[in-house]
Amino acid sequence: MDAYDGGSNAPDGADGVVEPDGREASDEPAAGPRTGVAALSLRYQIGAAIALACVAVAVCVHIGMVFLHVAPSNTVTKQHGQAIDDWIYPEFEQNWKLFAPNPLQQNIAVQVRAQVGRPDGGRTNTGWYDLSAQDGRAIDGNLLPSHTQQNELRRAWDFFLATHDAENRPSGLRGALSESYLRRIVVMRLDRDGAAGRGETIERVQVRSRTTNVPPPEWSTEQVSEQPVFRVLPWWSVSADDFEGGDR
Repeated sequence: MDAYDGGSNAPDGADGVVEPDGREASDEPAAGPRTGVAALSLRYQIGAAIALACVAVAVCVHIGMVFLHVAPSNTVTKQHGQAIDDWIYPEFEQNWKLFAPNPLQQNIAVQVRAQVGRPDGGRTNTGWYDLSAQDGRAIDGNLLPSHTQQNELRRAWDFFLATHDAENRPSGLRGALSESYLRRIVVMRLDRDGAAGRGETIERVQVRSRTTNVPPPEWSTEQVSEQPVFRVLPWWSVSADDFEGGDR
């Protein structure tokens, strides 16, 4: 008998290899430990799948709403325009001024003052708080400024202008919403800045904008006015709801 003949103990397959411990080796690599979602139990895998499905649906709905908002008027927007506006405004409103043929060439600062009630029953007015300047200082030198610092006040003011005429009268159903949104922002800012002292309360607020033209470059022959233009809104009464979300 050949010395290399496996005899009756050799495996039946021609390619079979026997390990020293008597087990037949396999060409398939050993399965490693499961990772990610596969490592979870069946119950948690189902939960993760449901959560991912909900997120995917929400993302698809949001993308669809934004698309319908910026798309030309069509049958869907005519029939469901109110639902689309309720979803978009005010947080997701789209602004295309950067891409306009004549981009905005003005600096607009939103300012506010308050009428404060004293414990003795008297009232006094504060000076004007430049909220836009506060946001500018918070952004200056900040590599990762927050969305609130960059856009909250600016978008609230744009929202107000879009829903009011030159006499500050609301021009649509969203006018009251824009006033409430802007009033809540300025009240919370005043409360944070301590506009009312100990025992005092903010009773009314007044908002105004200060608009100045951006100076043209030195090589330009364009002449623009350097005088600021103010748009002053009427006094708004303040309620407890306007402080919601603040530090009170």
